[in-house]
Amino acid sequence: MLGYVAAVSEKDLEEAREEQPLLKLPGFRIGKEGIEKTYDRELRGVPGSSHVEVNAYGRVIRELAKDPGKPGAEVVLTLDLDVQRFAWERLKGESASAVVMDIHSGDIVSLVSAPAYDPNQFNMGYGTAAYKELLESPYLPLMNKSLAGMYPPGSTFKMVVAMAAVEAGIEPSHRVVCPGHYSLGNHVFHCWKKGGHGAVNMHDAIKHSCDVFFYDTAKRIGIDAIAEMAQKFGLGHTYDFEVPGEKAGLVPTPEWKRGAKGEVWHQGETVIAGIGQGYLLATPLQLAVMTARIANGGLDVKPRLTRAIGGELLPVQPPKPVGISDEAIAVAQGGMNGVSNEPGGTAYRSRIPEPGMELAGKTGTAQVRRISRAERLSGVLKNEDLEWRQRDHALFVCFAPYDAPRYALSVVIEHGGSGSGAAAPVARDIMREVLTRNPVRPQAKTPSGNPNSSRAG
Repeated sequence: MLGYVAAVSEKDLEEAREEQPLLKLPGFRIGKEGIEKTYDRELRGVPGSSHVEVNAYGRVIRELAKDPGKPGAEVVLTLDLDVQRFAWERLKGESASAVVMDIHSGDIVSLVSAPAYDPNQFNMGYGTAAYKELLESPYLPLMNKSLAGMYPPGSTFKMVVAMAAVEAGIEPSHRVVCPGHYSLGNHVFHCWKKGGHGAVNMHDAIKHSCDVFFYDTAKRIGIDAIAEMAQKFGLGHTYDFEVPGEKAGLVPTPEWKRGAKGEVWHQGETVIAGIGQGYLLATPLQLAVMTARIANGGLDVKPRLTRAIGGELLPVQPPKPVGISDEAIAVAQGGMNGVSNEPGGTAYRSRIPEPGMELAGKTGTAQVRRISRAERLSGVLKNEDLEWRQRDHALFVCFAPYDAPRYALSVVIEHGGSGSGAAAPVARDIMREVLTRNPVRPQAKTPSGNPNSSRAG
């Protein structure tokens, strides 16, 4: 995230013609990635100069004038270094990411992409073999996965579908019978639970992550209603985040498919979007924003990484309502509480039992390949039996404390196999660390001068 500085390239010289005399100085370094690139000029400061008198041999006779220049400004980030270190250690050995965000101010408390690289090596110069190893690693250490990794959100998307359903007029008490599969025409869509969940309402469908409920619900409300709700909760676009490389993900619509692929939209694609699969893609940062907006009662909080520059606190724009009913928000929040804190919830084993620290979460397991009928009939579908690249991604999103939300968190473990088994325990440990530390974080000021203190509905 901090990025690195490195020697000036020919391309850098072309893009900064007015600074060429400075950039051509031997050994000069500029920011190339991350915060170092974003705030290169602020961190660099203003160069000084010295006017001297020399003789015919070039020997300095005297100094006529001197401008000492100005040192670079201090850039203060919103990160909590100890939480960052803890999250990094917890994800060590995985190809993964984690984002912790303050749901009221948008402050990023931790943003980790693992594995990473040593930024100092770019300053000193990577050897050919070492750089080739970085480029060819299947774990993609050069990619900031939190910002640029795009994954099917899987079942972490089900709260969005549930809220869209409530806004479309479907009662939270509405029940769907899950026999373990859902038929549409001559195609059969399967639930993760082979024997089915029986009759479930909206709360239980989130709690047990019933696919059939959301297949049926998606078909009832349509892809446009789902896409509109997804965009309200931060998916499908970027946030002008301070670190370069942020991706927008994808919230598909019939218009998008017609323009991008020249094809019509099929109802089966709506059904599969209901469980966060198909064309749908999101970054870990977007999943943290989605969760923060659910936790804060439907306010369009945006992530930020910079707290102050040059001793001046940066203002935070007060978030605005995304335009959703309290009933819809309550369904999403209550369902996530059921996932973590009610027996039978898919993340009940990863709950935080300490009073006042209870988290509300949602597991997600995103397929990276299509499962054939022969594989399904054979029953050989265990992720651990597959080659690493073919295993499902593991996801988990949560907010805490449930009764007075303050932080949102997303964890994605590439090819981790199971959201409940791989991602949820990691998220629980990181969130517990955040809540245990309860860092004293100075409240940023809104333009009116009042602390931004919006609360969850």
